[in-house]
Amino acid sequence: MTPKECLEFVKNKGCTMVDVKFLDLPGVWQHFTVPISELEEKTFESGYGFDGSSIRGFQDIHASDMLVIPDPATAVIEPFIEETTVSLICNVVDPITRLPYSRDPRFVARKAEKYLKATGIGDTAFVGPEAEFFVFDDVRYDQGRHFSFYEVNSKEGFWNSGEDEEPNLGYKIRYKGGYFPVSPTDSLVDLRNEIGMILQELGIAVEALHHEVATAGQCEIDMRYAPLVQMGDNLMWFKHVVKNVANRRNKTATFMPKPLFDDNGSGMHSHISIWKDGKNTFAGNLYAGLSQTALYFIGGILKHAGALCAFTNPTTNSYKRLVPGFEAPVNLAYSSRNRSASIRIPMYDTAANTRRAELRFPDPSCNGYLAFSAMLMAGLDGIQSEIDPGEPLDKDIYGLPPEELANVPQVPGSLSAALDALEGDHDFLLAGDVFTPDIIERWISYKRENEAAQISIRPHPYEFVLYYDI
Repeated sequence: MTPKECLEFVKNKGCTMVDVKFLDLPGVWQHFTVPISELEEKTFESGYGFDGSSIRGFQDIHASDMLVIPDPATAVIEPFIEETTVSLICNVVDPITRLPYSRDPRFVARKAEKYLKATGIGDTAFVGPEAEFFVFDDVRYDQGRHFSFYEVNSKEGFWNSGEDEEPNLGYKIRYKGGYFPVSPTDSLVDLRNEIGMILQELGIAVEALHHEVATAGQCEIDMRYAPLVQMGDNLMWFKHVVKNVANRRNKTATFMPKPLFDDNGSGMHSHISIWKDGKNTFAGNLYAGLSQTALYFIGGILKHAGALCAFTNPTTNSYKRLVPGFEAPVNLAYSSRNRSASIRIPMYDTAANTRRAELRFPDPSCNGYLAFSAMLMAGLDGIQSEIDPGEPLDKDIYGLPPEELANVPQVPGSLSAALDALEGDHDFLLAGDVFTPDIIERWISYKRENEAAQISIRPHPYEFVLYYDI
């Protein structure tokens, strides 16, 4: 859609307002709204001003003026505002140089697509994330100098089996028993369907909707794969729709990877493949129907997995999920069909155009633009450097004897370890100026200072169980 076509779209839909959306560095949408009279053809060049020092991970206060430039191709009707409102995803630029802002995650993704084409390896990277989430009926949390607590609740939660709910109608989902019963045990069918219908109205193809393994409202809705930048946009819309549909049904949704103890956390298994001239470069006659290109791609992912985790699993809570035994694959190996490996080759369909790598360690707390770009860059380095992924591991890795398991490398065990890995291994991200030293340094410093360090200095409630009487 061109600027002129966007203005015609706005006119035909009778829009009265414009919702301007852009992303902060951690990966949360920010927005402001302007009257439709403030949207002109020149706006798609001049943009709108905002205070960059008030956005997480962006500017210092002495250089705070920034611009957002609407992308007319992203125009859709915002589904959660009463006034008829056109929503526009924006790119961030410097108002002085008029150059794209190095810390704008969407700019990183745009550069990743451009770099892929420049390598000659392919022209399109298709990405298909499976972003899981929880829907709760209540959430409470607080933190002070002398106390700390959280509590989530769900009518589906198995812990409510004995509660007097006036009346309690049963049908609670057993721990790890949510994959996937029919209603009334699965109480969220209508909510998921509403989400799916809105996503399709926004132009986002939906393939499947279902309850996930955990008790207490864990869900998954699968979007059809799309090119990298488009999927970055789609993932933001996905989170926006999930949260808002839950909210207007008097529920709350979270993409936090591990909100429950001792049950499955929420992952974001991410399928990726590289295409050129309409053909899947990952299709071949080697292991699991893969090409040598695909195997080298996997080699790059395995080599750089530690650094990748700083983007694909970017919260301290991410590493509460990345423990053995909860379908979270911490072991850096690849295999066909094997869900205990960190990279799986799906075998539902053996057609050449379906060949892809499924990265199973990422989670939905990530900034999709940065995570997808980092995955692509690691894989491209594997292809260019011809990194051998080694032999596949077609075994239940969780069942391996300790002496054999010791030879299988694992993902980092904490956010701090992942940030250390990124600090020591990021040259592959700098190729083609896709990531810049500036954004990598800012990402590491922001995550260390605002997340890892803040968790490390606060007493944990379970420490009182362990240590109060020593």
